[in-house]
Amino acid sequence: MTRFASLADLRAACLDLPAGHAEAAAAVGRREATLTKPPRSLGRLEQVVAWLALWQGASPPRLANVEILVFAGNHGVTAQGVSAYPAAVTAQMVANFANGGAAINQLARLTGAELRVIALDLDHPTADFTVKPAMDEAEFLAAVTAGYEAVSPEADLVVLGEMGIGNTTAAAAISAALFGGGERFAGYGTGLSDAGVARKREAIDRALARHERILDEPLRVAAALGGRELAAILGACLAARHLRIPTLIDGFVCTAAVAPLVKLRGDALDHALGGHLSAELGHRLLLEELGLRPLLDLGMRLGEGSGAAVALLVLRAALACHTGMATFEEAHVSNKDG
Repeated sequence: MTRFASLADLRAACLDLPAGHAEAAAAVGRREATLTKPPRSLGRLEQVVAWLALWQGASPPRLANVEILVFAGNHGVTAQGVSAYPAAVTAQMVANFANGGAAINQLARLTGAELRVIALDLDHPTADFTVKPAMDEAEFLAAVTAGYEAVSPEADLVVLGEMGIGNTTAAAAISAALFGGGERFAGYGTGLSDAGVARKREAIDRALARHERILDEPLRVAAALGGRELAAILGACLAARHLRIPTLIDGFVCTAAVAPLVKLRGDALDHALGGHLSAELGHRLLLEELGLRPLLDLGMRLGEGSGAAVALLVLRAALACHTGMATFEEAHVSNKDG
């Protein structure tokens, strides 16, 4: 059963968002001021602990129950020659995830997170969006619902990832539709040649022209130009906000998937951080449009939630310092004020 009866119902849910817990964040700040270090000397490590507390409503915050959710989908636009790999690789990689052989498996194990991979109707790719909308309303709402319902209310943190051959084209198309400039978001993806990038840009331009009448409606853009895994990521990010669960967003595809939320309400991603800056061409531009500052810049472009999973290690380091450091009083160390 679809949670959202219509696009209007989903839009209302995207606009009705809870705020965080300011007092929990303030409590983190008060403790930080007593720890044996100069004020703000741990930089963003201090900020992310306060952010965790803001959304969890707990000081100190927790990272005991972390979920990595990887959504997988197939794209009809691959018929336009926009990917260096065949569409069959999506299902093959999902099998690799199940067998523990992918990068995200190793990172989930290292970070102590639970990895769940949700494959979305891989035998039925979305429509080629250069010809018709990738998904009709029912298909889009079903995918959003799958993502929304994948988030566990008990989670302390959600990490979002994806797998889908052709999905950097979908991400670039959504980004261009929302923020303008068809060519500026189209990059090399999984290793396209220059000719392949040209085909990708041409496909995006044709899609934007075909769907010109709906480009001022963010959810219709997500349905017409996205994919099931992108719609599910949007749904999962929305669920996390409704549940006040802090969220780490992975690279270009995940960022494009949640971008429609910001076009609907400017503070929609206040509960989310960009895990890393992808090497994919359009990611930096999109992060700038959304006002997101990524935690890491490692030149990664794998997807799978891998960059955000590495950023989880940074959050664990931040929390370890916050909870484990002694105060000036406990350590019998003189503070700067005496």
